[in-house]
This record gives sequence, C-alpha cells and structure tokens, in this order.
Amino acid sequence: MPKHETLFAPLNLPCGVTLKNRIAKSAMSDSLGDGTGHPTSEQIRLYQRWTDGGLAVSIVGEVQGTAEYAEKPGNLVLNAASDLARFRELAKQGGANGTALWLQLGHAGALAYAPTSNAKGPSALDLPGLRCAALTPDEIRQLPAEFARTARLAQRAGFGGVQIHAAHGFLLSQFLSPLFNTRRDEYGGSITNRMRLLLESIDATRAAVGPDFPIAVKLNCTDQLEGGFNQEDALEVVAALDQSSIDLIDISGGTYFPGAKSASDGAGRGPYFIEFAKRARTVTTKPLMLTGGFKTRAQAEDAVASGAVDVVGLARALVLAPTLPNLWMADQMPAPVFPRFSDAPEGGITAWYTMRLTDIGADKETPDVGELGQAIRDYEARDKARTEVWLRHFPNGA
Repeated sequence: MPKHETLFAPLNLPCGVTLKNRIAKSAMSDSLGDGTGHPTSEQIRLYQRWTDGGLAVSIVGEVQGTAEYAEKPGNLVLNAASDLARFRELAKQGGANGTALWLQLGHAGALAYAPTSNAKGPSALDLPGLRCAALTPDEIRQLPAEFARTARLAQRAGFGGVQIHAAHGFLLSQFLSPLFNTRRDEYGGSITNRMRLLLESIDATRAAVGPDFPIAVKLNCTDQLEGGFNQEDALEVVAALDQSSIDLIDISGGTYFPGAKSASDGAGRGPYFIEFAKRARTVTTKPLMLTGGFKTRAQAEDAVASGAVDVVGLARALVLAPTLPNLWMADQMPAPVFPRFSDAPEGGITAWYTMRLTDIGADKETPDVGELGQAIRDYEARDKARTEVWLRHFPNGA
C-alpha cells in the first residue's frame, strides 16, 4: 500500500469492530464536565466537531466510576446515580460519522484532586506536594468491579468502547511502578504482582461488556522517574496484555507527579516512544496505538507504514486543527503550527490547550494564541468554581 494511503486504511480490532482509519484523538482531560460529573453542551459540541473532522476514534479523558478519586472537578462521573440521558447525547453526537467514541476509565489514586478528595494509592506517600494513604486489600479487590460497572454503563449509553487508563501516574500506573507501589501482598513486589490489578480489571470489564465491545488499555512505556516503571517492566506487561481479551494497546509515557519530567524531555524530535513501540511489536500481535509527539502527517504515515504501530494518537494537534484528519486526507496542512511559550510555569501549557478546547466547544476559537497568563488564570478560576459545585453535589464523595 502506498505510504500516503496507510493512515486512511481501515483496521479490524480483535473484537470484530472495524475502525475507519488509523487516526485517533487521544484522551485529554478537557475539564468540560459541569462539576456534577455530567457532560456540558460545550463538551458535546467539542466531540461533535472532532467527529466531523474525520477521526476513527475519539477518547474522552478520565471518566470516573465514583467521585472520590477524580483527577479534576471537570471530570465526568458515570455510575448508577448519573443521568444516563445526558451521557447518551454525548455518545450520539461524538460518535457520528463513523467515529468510535470511547470513554477512558479513570481513577486518579494518589493524584486525586486534593480539594475534592482524600487521595489513596497503592502505598502511603508523604512527599513534597504529594500525600496519600494506602488502599486497603478490600478496597483494591473492589476496583475491578468498579471499572466493569462504568464500562457497562458506557455500553448502555451508546459509547463505542472503553479505554482502561494505566498510564501517566494515575492509579493503575501507580500499581505498576515499584517507586509508588511498595506493597508486600499479592499486588506488590514482582511485576507479575504489580500488574495483577490491571489484568483483573480487564477480566472484569470484559465479563461485563461481552466479547464484541472494544476494550483498550493506555500503558506507559516508562514513567521517566528513577526507580520507577521502566521499559523492561513495560514489555512484560505488553506480553501479558497479549494474552488478555483487550483490543488495543495505547502506548504513552511520563507522569503527572509533581516535579516529574514531561513526556517530551529527552525524547528527541518526532513521536516520543516509537522505539519502544517497535520493541512492543515483537511481543504482541494486538493492535498498537502510539500517543505523544506526532506533529506532522509524514511522522504519522511513517509510523503506520513501518508496521511499528497500527493507530496514531493525536492530542494537541487536534486542538490546533479539529479537522486535521480530513485536511490530511485532502493533502492540506501537513504540519500544524504549534505555539511556542517561553518560561511557561508547570502546568501552564496544559492550561492553555485546555482553555482552547473550551473555545472550540463554544465555536469561538480564533487564530490568536492570546496571553498564556490569562489562560492560566481562566483555567484556575474555572477549577475553583467547579470545585464548589462538586462539593455541593458530592458532599460525601460518592
């Protein structure tokens, strides 16, 4: 197949679902929930615009099964208390035009948003900027069923699949890391034990949704922390995932732990984790997706044409150009222009992109980059307002 056609060839997943092309919108925390865990009209419009842009898959970031361990007060919460009709509207609008709209099943664990949570992780931590208690054995054993219940509700609401989040320093990623998981029971120690909760969550989720519903896993190839989760451990997890019932492995890296390096640090130009993807290909036949660092059509084409990956995950590029897949199909905008910010504070660039998502959802985006400081202030003010709504709506963290 000619290289320029590889991005637009269909892909058959093991469960029998066919993706219309090889371009996915990776999960991002768009912070567009209303503070009660439900989608807003702006969030629905955002995903509608992405599906109009030609994506094969669009993944909604960090959808929680309970309100206790959310990553942000703009996260969605999907459980028995949710208004399923509002989720159905998101599924309908964001899953049009042959786009598969998936929910990323999240649990922030030790990174749970402090103003709304009492954080808990695999082990107790008392570090600068990060404190959490340890989950009890009973709490751990309940987690697979929680993921499964959220996935079943997603299926009932009309979403096209789910992604289990085991990357970026959130709960399942914390269990995989020997730096943050110092347990001495069956969930700690060897990598076999540290991946146990992930595999149990996959099994429970598959049992809940049946054989024909896509289940993906987002996995770090490294958390880029000394003594943390490394590539050799990651390859063992990939090999175990190969024997599981999942349909896609989304490879990423890095962590949101305070002071940690960003995913791009030391990664060089181009896709950040392409070399690991090539290694992963040798231990699994599952479809592979790669997220991080794709900035041009040529990079995306090369990754798929080489056989290293099957799907390219785009995030910030699709914030800059929501119709990028259609533009690439029409041989337009081969390289979106990314804004550059000097002396950006930690989290500042994420705030800018998040507020631009808000503009897209309101159909108000402009070519003007604007002022980074203002974007950060707007982002922080919205989090504060949503936190107040969250605490009124979830007084017991339920």
